[in-house]
Amino acid sequence: MIINHAATPIISARGLHHSFGRTEALRGLDLDVHAGEVLAVMGPSGSGKSTLLHCLAGVIRPDGGSVTYHPGGRTPVEISALLEPKRARLRLTDFGFVFQFGQLLPELSAVDNVSIPLLLDGARRPEALRKSADLLEQLGLDGLGSKLPGELSGGQAQRVAVARALVTAPAVLFADEPTGALDSLASENVLTLMLNLVRDSGTTVVMITHDARTAAYADREVIVRDGAMGAGYRVSA
Repeated sequence: MIINHAATPIISARGLHHSFGRTEALRGLDLDVHAGEVLAVMGPSGSGKSTLLHCLAGVIRPDGGSVTYHPGGRTPVEISALLEPKRARLRLTDFGFVFQFGQLLPELSAVDNVSIPLLLDGARRPEALRKSADLLEQLGLDGLGSKLPGELSGGQAQRVAVARALVTAPAVLFADEPTGALDSLASENVLTLMLNLVRDSGTTVVMITHDARTAAYADREVIVRDGAMGAGYRVSA
């Protein structure tokens, strides 16, 4: 992907500071995320990369600095200034999330897990189930919608988690070690399917990873060290 650095970023962070007790996780970090790109954020354990993702996504409010979201055709939103109810609404309507261990509800079927964000946003159940089943089919899970998470392989369950994150057609997908619990073959399968879908739809991706092989799928790579942005990054050809 060719990244237009001159365009207004979809998310911009300026001077982010955040601490947990006496531990300073972010130390004045700046970052622009460009619309439509797949951005890999790398760094060692404890570097602050997951805290950065949580600030960008409005999961937590930074102690200092700002995070601004620039939705296309709408007024920019300073996420870091919003109270939790408005941040929660933004996470439901504009953002999607994939976590390392999927976090599926074990008592619900695959298709019911995927439909949760649509139902929370007021969709009628038949329509939510239809959209969910269509997305599962695109992710190679046709015929598995009635299965419980415990009846699926690790890779299949993570694809269900990807479907749940994408079913609302979010502007930004936040993925925190999305294949960290999978073997190499399942990881490649999940990443390929997920990134094909987001690139077709133009969804922006912010992906936290410690794995260089996973980061190689991204358009751009940035390094977080000790709560600040590292000097190096890679842009794919």
